[in-house]
Amino acid sequence: MKLFFEYFSRDEDGAVTVDWVVLTAAVVILAAIVFAPIQTGAVARTSQIVDVVNESGNQASD
Repeated sequence: MKLFFEYFSRDEDGAVTVDWVVLTAAVVILAAIVFAPIQTGAVARTSQIVDVVNESGNQASD
C-alpha cells in the first residue's frame, strides 16, 4: 500500500486534466459574468423596439 501512495504522489498524468478543468471553469464563469449585462441591455433594447413598432402600427391604422 505504501508503494501505491508513493507512485500516486509522483504521478503527474492527471495534473494536465485538472489544469484544463480549472481553465474551462474559469472561462465559463467569465462568460456568465459578461453575458448578464449584455442580456439586460438586449432585453431593454427589445422592449424599446417593440414599443416603437406598436406605436407605428397604431399610427398607421388611424
